[in-house]
Amino acid sequence: MFKHCLLALMLTGLVYTAASTAVAQDDSSNAQQTAPAGAPPDHGRRHFDPEKRTEMLAKQLKLTSDQQPKVLDILKSEQSQMGSLRSDSSVSQEDRRSKMMEIHKSSDDQIRGLLDSDQQKKWDAMQSKRGQWQGRHSDGQGGPSN
Repeated sequence: MFKHCLLALMLTGLVYTAASTAVAQDDSSNAQQTAPAGAPPDHGRRHFDPEKRTEMLAKQLKLTSDQQPKVLDILKSEQSQMGSLRSDSSVSQEDRRSKMMEIHKSSDDQIRGLLDSDQQKKWDAMQSKRGQWQGRHSDGQGGPSN
């Protein structure tokens, strides 16, 4: 149970980090002169890389050796699309956030499509917990209490 909660929190953190990075990049693009061109600001957080996320999902969902590289490809594509979107200064903050959510939903749907019925049940439960946490977080109540 604890592992499922941890996974949900980590996935939520990924979405939150992506959205907050997009917002923060608009505010601090001029202040990031020391960062490489096109790199999102760090703000002390690390982006969840596709390899680690695939590892985590492999353990939680018991992904097969056939599923793992496919999930990794989906997550790498998501990361690439998010990076391109973050570096596109022509997109408004609101549109950027909306497009990031679309990219993430598309990736989630693709991953779900790779899963068998038991894995899909676990995936759906993870997504539901993530949604509940995000709802509490976006209401200004902060993260989950332990």
